[in-house]
Amino acid sequence: MTDVTHPAPAFSLREAAQLAMDRFGIGGRVTVLDSERDQNFKLSHDDGSQWILKIVNASEPVSECEFQVALLDHLARNNPDVAAPRLTISQNGTPLADAISDAGERHAVRLVTWLPGLPMAMSGRTPALLENLGRALGRLDSALQGFIHPGALRTFDWDIREAGAARQRLHHISDVADRALVRGLLDHFDAAVAPHLAGLRAQVIHNDANDWNVLVDEDNHERIAGIIDFGDALYSPLIAEVAVACAYSILDVEDPIGAAATLVAGFHAEYPLREEELDVLFDLIAMRLVISVTLSAQRKEKSADNPYLAISEAPAWRLLRRFGAMNRRFATSILRNACGFEATPGARAVVAWIEANRKSLAPVLDRHPATQVKALVPYGDPAHPMTVTSAARQPDKATAWWDAWCAEHGIELGIGPWGEARTVYTSDIFCSRFIEGARRVHHLGLDLFLQAGTKVYTPLPGTVRSVEIEEDPLGYGCLIELEHRPDGCPPFVTLWGHMAHEAMARLKPGEKLQAGALVGEMGAPVENGGWAPHLHLQISTDLNLSARDILGVGEARYLNVWGELFPDAATLAGIPPETFVQTGRTRPEIVAARRTSLLPNLSISYSEPIKFVRGEGAWLIDDRGRAYLDCFNNVCHLGHAHPDIVEAICTQSARLNTNTRYLHDAVVTYAERLTATLPEGLSVASFACSGSEANSLALRMARTMTGSNDALVLDWAYHGTTQELIDLSPYKYKRKGGKGKPAHVFEAAIPDSYRAPLDWPVEEYALRFAESIGEQIETMRKQGRAPAFFIAESIPSVAGQVILPEGYLREVYRMVRAVGGLCIADEVQVGFGRVGSHWWAFEMQGVVPDIVTMGKPIGNGHPMSALVTTREIADRFNNGMEYFNTFGGNPVSCAAGLAVLDVIERDRLRDNAAAIGAYLVARFRAMQQRYEVIGDVRGQGLFLGIELVNNRKTKEPATAFARKVNEGAKVRGVLIGTEGPQDNVLKMRPPMVFSRADADHLIEVLEDTFAMVSAEGA
Repeated sequence: MTDVTHPAPAFSLREAAQLAMDRFGIGGRVTVLDSERDQNFKLSHDDGSQWILKIVNASEPVSECEFQVALLDHLARNNPDVAAPRLTISQNGTPLADAISDAGERHAVRLVTWLPGLPMAMSGRTPALLENLGRALGRLDSALQGFIHPGALRTFDWDIREAGAARQRLHHISDVADRALVRGLLDHFDAAVAPHLAGLRAQVIHNDANDWNVLVDEDNHERIAGIIDFGDALYSPLIAEVAVACAYSILDVEDPIGAAATLVAGFHAEYPLREEELDVLFDLIAMRLVISVTLSAQRKEKSADNPYLAISEAPAWRLLRRFGAMNRRFATSILRNACGFEATPGARAVVAWIEANRKSLAPVLDRHPATQVKALVPYGDPAHPMTVTSAARQPDKATAWWDAWCAEHGIELGIGPWGEARTVYTSDIFCSRFIEGARRVHHLGLDLFLQAGTKVYTPLPGTVRSVEIEEDPLGYGCLIELEHRPDGCPPFVTLWGHMAHEAMARLKPGEKLQAGALVGEMGAPVENGGWAPHLHLQISTDLNLSARDILGVGEARYLNVWGELFPDAATLAGIPPETFVQTGRTRPEIVAARRTSLLPNLSISYSEPIKFVRGEGAWLIDDRGRAYLDCFNNVCHLGHAHPDIVEAICTQSARLNTNTRYLHDAVVTYAERLTATLPEGLSVASFACSGSEANSLALRMARTMTGSNDALVLDWAYHGTTQELIDLSPYKYKRKGGKGKPAHVFEAAIPDSYRAPLDWPVEEYALRFAESIGEQIETMRKQGRAPAFFIAESIPSVAGQVILPEGYLREVYRMVRAVGGLCIADEVQVGFGRVGSHWWAFEMQGVVPDIVTMGKPIGNGHPMSALVTTREIADRFNNGMEYFNTFGGNPVSCAAGLAVLDVIERDRLRDNAAAIGAYLVARFRAMQQRYEVIGDVRGQGLFLGIELVNNRKTKEPATAFARKVNEGAKVRGVLIGTEGPQDNVLKMRPPMVFSRADADHLIEVLEDTFAMVSAEGA
């Protein structure tokens, strides 16, 4: 082992000049250079040439001298671009000479070229300089890969692997606190770092890139001009090179870890580091400093006059003290992040797992946060009264302001977002330990503001790690830490702060909690750290942090690091991202723009319009992050943004979209799949873009087939937006703007069993209502007419979700066909399994139509429609006039249609519709027993209606009550509608993926709304 305590050589300037001339044949002016163990001289020739004469310490083994020569020779031969000194050959033809001192000691002597430049110690440290230093060292060590020499296999005090030996020098440190600090660092090194060093990559390294051995360009101090003095080079862990350079480069800088990260990033760019190397870097930097300060303390007695020994002692102590106050895991995360690695292993996988499994997480509140009306708490505004009073530790005033504001604006839940800069953190605990003079101001958790005592629940199974009280002002108060180990996800912890103290007695470390289990209650200011009542919910992806170690507030400079260590808990808590950021125009702006740019007779739902920005399953999310349960919009049959349909559309759209004049598989495949769901005989399909187009095509076919234009329709029917379909739609032509019933249209009564005459036997409803059709046919006969067709929805929708009496269509179809008319089933709203028991609602009547039209749900929101008919009708329609629809049957539409069929079948959604529909009907009927206003409950599968009446005997429509329920449900986050001739039927058509939980939520909202409207009086 090299003896670093052996006195340095003591040759005079004259003797050094003579050695240079005698051994190397070079003369010039000689000046002394500082050195620790050796003796260095600068030799300057009159022609401008310059060299360094090094007289090596007599204790240096010959093999080590030869090693340094071999190292420089290796660089010169193999990597001449590396800026390092070049050897000068001595008079005897070798790069090494020797000299005998007056004391009789033999010293190795070598002469190397002088590298021009300014020592880095004499220049300011900038991020660019540190990065370039890292790059220079990375290139140097990359050049030294594979180089080895027996002399490199040495060890001495500056070998970082031997840092534990500094323990023997602790008694030289006079300050008790400093001695304890170093002992603690050494204890950690010996226990957690030293055992792993042997497993790290090792090679020959420079090992002494201090700021006197690094030269910068005199004209550009951010460029590295060279690296000198390879006297401490040895075979050691590669990461030690970086640690040594960092130890000197980050002294007395504002942000030492940030500076180290910049240097490390530069090294990594030239010579990629490994995660396990970065994981020990903080401790190795500390050990280099420990070696330095303990050696300095030891040598003060022997070499007090050697300025080299004290060159960095005071700054080293300052840095060590700062290191002692830092969390080494946070520092390591910063260093890892600088090289593109995760702040802690598995961090990104945790975030990805939460995102992928968010739909299965239990709600953290009794009412799911997504469904509540939310607003951001104004802590981001430093001048806001709530911020000012909170910072002044006046939580009661802050709470009073917030409660009053929420009451005024209808806010149910306050949100404090992740990453928000706040001035409320006035306590000394928020001073940064990384950046000198900085404060931690960025919130690293998610705050949910509700009343004290509000219960909160774990969204997934967890184990209690700790329950404790943090007493610091503006701290956490009662603090609970849970550990979660979900399948397929790295383990992580959640932190629950500002809780009520009741959890201290109820929860025990090691206790298992199931998803949805109570964690605790939001604490009052007296027990929550002195805040307005709220939950601070935080995730930590680092399991090695205790609850108190988890950083709840962080520095702006490292938000990207904190974002991996402590990712935003909003997804875990079920808070939609729209809660935090609104994009596009405001609601009033959109309303105004619609008035300017769109047709004025486009209606807008609700007295206070909603701006929806996203849909997911049975839910629609508005621009403020509130989720509404969609029980009304039946176009997205399988739920909004169903991933299978989205993928099918995107994939096909990226490949090809054309029209039916060219051959492609999708249109015939879809036609085969679609017709296979229908009764035998309905075997020929045609495709269009909307239900109106499909119905218009049906009319053309019927007229071609029968030669007639006369139509039979049901009262209050609606079949489409074109003029010829408006003419067939009493729902349109009888209302404002309509022109009344055209002469070719004959209108029969709605077969509404609830409003059947009291003297009709129930078993005769079908025949009695069918008599209205017969009467219209007779009227037509008397006028010399005959129906071309009878068209009806299989469950009349806008007429009020009317379930046809059993056998009604069978009788009607018989009568229509008897006089030569065709029977058209409009399944635009009720098809594709919505009724549960069958694919098509007409099947419930035991009939087979001549033509079936389909739309709305067919593409789950993609604009497409279809018509299916018999071969006979199709052949008769083929009269020489081409039927072509530019977009009908295009490959993208067919891909969407096929995906819809696949999902319905794969996920057994008809069964779901039947089961959930029956459950809802039963729950509605239970409500009917308690609310006199509910006159009738009807529906099949997920096509449901509740008719409201002021008097069950007179059945007077309760239109006002229905409208209030509709609006009240919307206020409570559920979308339904009203229909019927008197607009008194609550209409519900939820998506086929509607779950039992969704159904329960619908019932809960309806119960609340009915109670409210009943109490107010409609």
